[in-house]
Order: sequence, then structure tokens, then C-alpha cells
Amino acid sequence: MSSVLGRALSSVCSLLPTRADLAQMGRDPRHDLLAGLTVAIVALPLALGFGVTSGLGAEAGLATAVVAGALAAVFGGSNLQVSGPTGAMTVVLVPIVARYGPGGVLTVGLMAGFMLVALAVLRAGKYMQYVPAPVVEGFTLGIACVIGLQQVPNAFGVAEPEGDKVLVVTWRAVEEFVKAPNWTAVAIALAVAVVMLVGARLRPTIPVSIVAVIAATVVAQVFHLDAAAPIGDLPAGLPAPSLTFLDPGALGSLLAPAVAVAALAALESLLSASVADGMTVGQKHDPDRELFGQGLANIAAPLFGGVPATGAIARTAVNVRTGASSRLASLTHAVVLAVIVFAAAPLVSRIPLAALAGVLIATAIRMVEVGSLRAMARATRSDALILVLTAVATVCLDLVQAVVIGIVVAGALALRAIAKQTRTDRVPLDRGEHSAEEHALLAEHIVAYRMDGPLFFAGAHRFLLELTEVADVRVVILRMSRVTTMDATGALVLKDAIEKLNRRGIAVMSSGIRTGQRQVLDSVGALALLRHEGREYATTPEAIAGARRHLEHAGVLPPDSSRKPGTTGTAAHEESAR
Repeated sequence: MSSVLGRALSSVCSLLPTRADLAQMGRDPRHDLLAGLTVAIVALPLALGFGVTSGLGAEAGLATAVVAGALAAVFGGSNLQVSGPTGAMTVVLVPIVARYGPGGVLTVGLMAGFMLVALAVLRAGKYMQYVPAPVVEGFTLGIACVIGLQQVPNAFGVAEPEGDKVLVVTWRAVEEFVKAPNWTAVAIALAVAVVMLVGARLRPTIPVSIVAVIAATVVAQVFHLDAAAPIGDLPAGLPAPSLTFLDPGALGSLLAPAVAVAALAALESLLSASVADGMTVGQKHDPDRELFGQGLANIAAPLFGGVPATGAIARTAVNVRTGASSRLASLTHAVVLAVIVFAAAPLVSRIPLAALAGVLIATAIRMVEVGSLRAMARATRSDALILVLTAVATVCLDLVQAVVIGIVVAGALALRAIAKQTRTDRVPLDRGEHSAEEHALLAEHIVAYRMDGPLFFAGAHRFLLELTEVADVRVVILRMSRVTTMDATGALVLKDAIEKLNRRGIAVMSSGIRTGQRQVLDSVGALALLRHEGREYATTPEAIAGARRHLEHAGVLPPDSSRKPGTTGTAAHEESAR
């Protein structure tokens, strides 16, 4: 017991910040501080918008950006990652809010945080790299669509309709807009979105989003645009830590949503950290430390009224492009947002909701990488199918279900492709020095099959069908040196084929069985059948010689006293014929 606790403690200690992290923060503080300020300006409208969209209000988005952003910056596994509320997480939270209310969201975030810490201790970070690229691209495309649809009520200036399905809510919002159009809200949302999209192309280094939001707020205040509803009152500061939202009786029903939130936080955070590595030279994140940092962030954020957080790809990219080199930049981003919460809450509360909707619409559009989607769609039909299926499932179902569906379909198609690589080719026998009459007799009664590729559950039954269809032979030789892998299903199918051939009076001999395949063959009894009467051989020439002796003993071939047992052809050919 003590050894287990010791290993667990050692694992946790290895995930904590090191002196090297602190030393790196002091190498180029000027660039890091400037990058952090820029990211904070970009993050402010996003934090407000995602807080509003989640259903917990703008203050929840700010609290998440400050608390989760600071803790993930200190304890995370990437020097450049910026964390906070994200559109992907908002997509998951909306149905949770609709079903359980704000308390349910905060409880789910806390549970998800502990799950992420557990994943980090178990060193599960490395497994996230196995998510197929088409799933990630389809997932991102679906998220972008959902984020855009979620902004329709605020962009149209109508009250948020009830419902937890984005398509239903969007349709109801359109119906309300048709009854009472609010063109002021539409104009503000479109103007902010257009300014952001055009500005990002013309002046990518300028935080255009905050400029557009400030301009929209000033216009709404100067011209008294009552149709442009503001965010509303914000508290001046973060709420004191509280546990009143916890409901132990509801933990069982909240387990599935918590798993979904933890899975999404892990996936998006590690994906964002990988993007940061790709944009730099010499930076490489630690996936387990990243999960640990995100876990602590999600444990703490709900205590201050925040929503679950993840690594944010857009903000992380801005951080890298503006010259960040250490954790100081993302930590500065959180501190600047905290100052805004305490000092400028009254001003922030006047921002029109339509303006935030425009920010998020532009963000959704910029999330879609047309070039990547086109390349993925053109790669193979399977990749295109996985991408489209994941995107549609994201919009119609939820993110975690979409990822699971995408991975399952990708796995099934991959297995199908691998199974097609399994071949059983009939090969010519070594004729050596035998007469033409003997050659004809051998060709009639002995057949050799070379088995190439994996022999596992996906393609094993096709192999069985091919093998048992042989006719007019007395001996089948299985050349197995090129079988790359074999599972229990493949071994059972091989055993079944041997038994069926034996019942037909056909002897089965084998050559070249690899050491790693013996255990699985032995466990199902297939190896015992191959060893029956000494029918397992190291090389194919030895198996051919054994087949001849078997036919001689059965009276099919006349005895040949000139042939030495176990010889056929040259030694060089024997080696090549394995």
C-alpha cells in the first residue's frame, strides 16, 4: 500500500512546476508582458461572449478567464498555452444549463477537473495523439457551425428561446425575429463581424475585436439605441469562493456530463498545445502536465462562479504571434483581465450583446480552415466521410458523441483497409531435380499458400473461405513467415480451416511460424494441430519434403530412395523460400 502511495506521490510531484519554468519567465519579460496584454484585449470580448452563450452570464466567462487562465498558465504543460472559456466547451454546457441549471454546470466543472487530474497522474496524455486528423477537422468544423448558430438570438436582438438543441433554438429565434424584426441588433452584429474579418486580413497584429466592440458600444450609447441590449450589470470583482452549488444527491446523474466535459477539455487543450508547438521552434509541451494544469484550473474556476475551461487555440495563436516565449505572457493575460473585472465592470456592462454576437460569428468563421478541409476531403473517400460525419454529429448531437462516432467509424474503416491487405497467394513449388511425371503429380496433389499481412478478426473469415475452397489436393502447405500479426480470432479461424481440411483428408503443413505468434496459436489449440505427426517445419523446403514423404507413405507417390529426408533444392533457395 505504501509503495502505491509513494508512486502516486512521485507521479504528482513530477507534474508540478520546476525551477526551469520560473527561470524561463525571466528571460524576456518585456515581450511576454506585451504579448499578455495583447491576448487579454483579444480575450475580453471572447470571455464575455462565451459566458453569455453558456447561459451563466458574462461574469462567469470573465471569472473563468482569470482563474483558469492563471492556474493553467502556472501548472500547465505548455509555455505558450492560453486557457479560458471556449466555444467548444460552450456547446457542451448549453444542454447542461438547460437541464440542471447553473449549479449543475459548476458541479460538472468541478468533477471534470478531478477527472483531468486523475488522467494526468495515470499518464494518459500521450493517448490523445491517436485521434485521427479527419475527426479533429470535422470536430472543428462542427464547433464553428454551432458557435455561429448560437449567436443568432443575440444577433437578431430576440430573447433566448428555450431548448438545449442548437438547431431548435436557432429556428425559434428566427421565428421571433420574423414577428418583430430588430434591424439595429443585426446591423451591429454584422458590422462587428465584418470589421473583425477584414481587419484580421489587413492588420493582423492589431486586436481588431476590441476596437470593433468599443466602437459598437460608443455608437449604441451616443445614439441611444435601445434595441441594442447591453450585457447588464457586472459585479466589481470575483465572487468569494463558495461550495453552495454542490448537490451530492445529483452527482450520479451528473457523471456522464462531467465525463463529456473532461474529455473535451483534454482533447481541445492538447490540440491547442500541439498547435502552439507547431508555430514555434524548440517548444514542446508535456501532455500529462497540460492535463494536470487544466484539471486544477477546472477545479478552481467553479469555486468562483466560472465555467469549465480549456486551452484556447485562437488566443494561444495570438500569444505566439505577438512574441511570447514563456508562461509569463499567459499569466499576464489573466492578471490584465482581473484588473478589468475590478476596475472597469461598469463600462464592460454597457457592451451590446449584438456586438459580442458579431465577435463570436467572426471567430466561428475564422475557425474554418478551408484549405485543410479541402485537402482532407480530397485525401481519400474514407477521410471525407469521417470529416462530414463528425461535423454533422457535432451539430445534431453533441461534441463528445461526435468524437466517439468519428473515432469508431475511422477505426472501422482502418480495420477494413488493413483486412484487405491479408492475402493467401498460391505459389509454385520448388521442382528441384524431379522428373516431369513427378512434377505433374506434385502439382496435382500439393498446393502451397503464402500468407501475407495481418491475420486478425477483421479479415480472418475471408481467409478461411479462401483456404477451405481448395480442391483436388492431398497436402496444403501454409507459408506463415510473412504474417505480420495475429490475434485470437485469426488463430481460431486458422484452427477451423485446418480441421475442415483434415476432415476432407487433406494434410496441412506449416512453415516459418514466428516466435511471437506461437503463444496465440498454442492458446487456441491450433499449434497442436500443426504439430500433429510432425507437420510443422522451420522452412518451406522442409515442409515440401515432408509433404512428399506423407504422399509416399499414403501410396500417392512411389518411394524415392535417392531423396534424403528434409532436402530439396539448394541452401540458398531454402533460405529464400521461408
